[in-house]
Amino acid sequence: MHGSNNLEHFVGLDIGTAMVRCVVGALDPETNKPSIIGHGSAVNFGMRKGVPVHIDDVAEAIIGAVTEAERISGIRIHQATVNVNGGHVTGLNSKGVIAISAANREINDDDRLRVEEAATVVKLPPNREIIQFFAKNYSLDGQHNIKDPVGMSGVRLEVDAHIVTAASPNLRNLDFALERAQIQASHHTISGLAAAEAVLTRQQKEAGTVVLDIGAGTTNLLVVEDGEVQHAAVLPIGGLHITNDLAIGLKTDLDVAEQVKLKHASLVQPVKIGNVRIKTGSGDVTFTQEDIAMITEARVDELFEFVDKELSRIHRSRKLPGGVVIVGGTAALPGLAEFAKERLQLSSRIGKLQPIGGLGDVVSEPAYATAVGLTLLDILLTPIAFDPGTGYNQASQRAKTMVDSLLKRLKSKTDR
Repeated sequence: MHGSNNLEHFVGLDIGTAMVRCVVGALDPETNKPSIIGHGSAVNFGMRKGVPVHIDDVAEAIIGAVTEAERISGIRIHQATVNVNGGHVTGLNSKGVIAISAANREINDDDRLRVEEAATVVKLPPNREIIQFFAKNYSLDGQHNIKDPVGMSGVRLEVDAHIVTAASPNLRNLDFALERAQIQASHHTISGLAAAEAVLTRQQKEAGTVVLDIGAGTTNLLVVEDGEVQHAAVLPIGGLHITNDLAIGLKTDLDVAEQVKLKHASLVQPVKIGNVRIKTGSGDVTFTQEDIAMITEARVDELFEFVDKELSRIHRSRKLPGGVVIVGGTAALPGLAEFAKERLQLSSRIGKLQPIGGLGDVVSEPAYATAVGLTLLDILLTPIAFDPGTGYNQASQRAKTMVDSLLKRLKSKTDR
């Protein structure tokens, strides 16, 4: 097996409604930059709208994607950073406040962890749990918008946080499927964060950008501003809904509708005039371009209406300088970026991977963005001796210690 002894390798596993994608990355020891050394995908029949409903089918898809990635990378895969998807994933805002008791009033790492822990003490229904915690900004003695309070001095430290929670039964089912596939989740995260990690530039993260990962069964939305996650949501609409609408509207079979979608669905204006023919087992069928466009437009329009509602909830509708970045399988729909620009009144584009070495070009299509992002998060969330020069070390250490301490606390709660 090449690489497994001298290279640290990292794995992202994107368990989607229609596909499971696995991407293996390694850190180049010379440049300390990540590169892609393996990838695999498999069709997933076990999910509905991002939630596992047939555990065996999900496990089979995971095994398929992982086996292919193992073959290409020459590495055995035992664990991965995995995304949690589905409409049950929701974000809520929370505040934490603590007093600084040290004699010199100087804030250290422990204080930061304490205030972040204080923010996680939220009343959750018994069947929900926290999967991710994002500190948006800190306030110290009334001075707001502090990015990192460590080293400053004061008496009262506050944090504004965004907490992402998920339904425990769905998380358990996801873990059961992983167990059957003999993969351990090194971290759970959300698709939106992974997609943002893969496609956003630093400038976009600072300015304020919404990432839309439009998959088959769900659309993951993530707003990043001032370099921090401001809002996360999962909308239960995706590419499968366009297929279903076409099947109903054109009165045809689902597999014909899927072909129509992949070959002829388009949001490009003006709409082409004329008919399209699709070959089926029982002869050819004909549909008009206008019908296809009308049905596709109606569904995508509805999706962007939901997106705009989410942005309105956090007072960012039409107010994000970084605009909209779209990834996911449905990003392949022609004219989607223009359509989004029109409907959301924001600059819009299809997401491109940030430069990455190795087999980066193979996984450069938007459908792979989340899987690549999960691999990058696997690197960021795993504490290893990075060069201080890359700036990764501190972030990863901090994320790791925070995740660990949170998990310990949550565990002790459940054990009681």
